[in-house]
Amino acid sequence: MGKIYTPKELLSVLIGFDTTSFRSNRDMIDFIVDYLSSHGISSSLGFNDEETKADLIATIGPQVAGGIILSGHTDVVPVAGQDWNTDPFVAQEKGDKIYGRGSCDMKGFIAVVLAMLPEILKFNLKVPLHLAFSYDEEVGCLGAPALISRMLKDIAPPSAAIIGEPTGMKLVNAHKGGTMFETTITGCAGHASQTQNGVNAISLAGRCISFLDK
Repeated sequence: MGKIYTPKELLSVLIGFDTTSFRSNRDMIDFIVDYLSSHGISSSLGFNDEETKADLIATIGPQVAGGIILSGHTDVVPVAGQDWNTDPFVAQEKGDKIYGRGSCDMKGFIAVVLAMLPEILKFNLKVPLHLAFSYDEEVGCLGAPALISRMLKDIAPPSAAIIGEPTGMKLVNAHKGGTMFETTITGCAGHASQTQNGVNAISLAGRCISFLDK
């Protein structure tokens, strides 16, 4: 018999795992693996070089093209230096809110997804539902490339992906990212008496920087 939790119960369990980015997330991943296994769902894990952190891929339904990926990260930001009046790794329900590190970003999403699986399993899915949980998102999305590489090899191409980051329930179809460029600006030496024939590369580089700052 598969384990049954409400979203609140699962969120409380997940908050209890201190998965601050500089710590291991293996205990949380192991819990998810056991939970999925209790419902007959197998998991595939990938690890960082030190094997202190793991990502997880699981599929419900047929291994065919199409379907949806539900994805989230398991790590959370540090609590040091913050004025918490409760234990950040013990869920506290006050009114209509649940307090705890990761309750919003983003163990809440993972808890809802996992809690709904028993209901999803009642349907005869024609296309798959994939779960993809990463590590080290909070420190530069370091775990995402390895997870994506595994998905490209291990699952059929999906039709869409939902990343359950907190957006205030607003649909967001894009997010800021990082792009790096390497630019070379070449100057031309000239005599002080004929500055009109020289090109100051530093001056031109400064103009480029000023343009990017606008």
